Amino acid sequence: MSLEIEKLIPIERLMEARQTLRQQGKSLVFTNGCFDLLHVGHVYFLKEAAVQADVLWVAVNSDASVRLLKGSTRPIYPQEARLYLLNALQCVNGLFTFDGLHLAQEMELIAPDIYVKAGDYTLETMHPLERAALEKNHSQILFLNFVSGWSTSDIIQSITQQPKSNV
Repeated sequence: MSLEIEKLIPIERLMEARQTLRQQGKSLVFTNGCFDLLHVGHVYFLKEAAVQADVLWVAVNSDASVRLLKGSTRPIYPQEARLYLLNALQCVNGLFTFDGLHLAQEMELIAPDIYVKAGDYTLETMHPLERAALEKNHSQILFLNFVSGWSTSDIIQSITQQPKSNV
């Protein structure tokens, strides 16, 4: 089964799509993540991110990128499923995937008006190349409230510690 992902922007068309937004006078807020097991914390964060500008774009780590970051047992959901779930969220306007460990090149290309991360990040813990790309483009960097108790790692740990049911 092939899943339809209408909001997916091919990486080759990022600059063109960004230019269209500029011509329309629309501001862009941008974020990224694995979104390996979509949960309340993710949805809350994305909804908060969306109100920061006219349009929200989300960069999603490819399966290979998630494995590099999180280990060989991840991602839980494959890339297509993660994109499909994010595509279904009304607050998300555009999606693209990336293979690397950072997005500095993409950030430089699209020059978002605002870049957001959850409050468990700081300027000091951001990838230095990403931070430099954003600062070069004068993008505002915001850290939104972090919803504690909701992390993919915590959810996976909770599930794996559950006793097996005989039902």
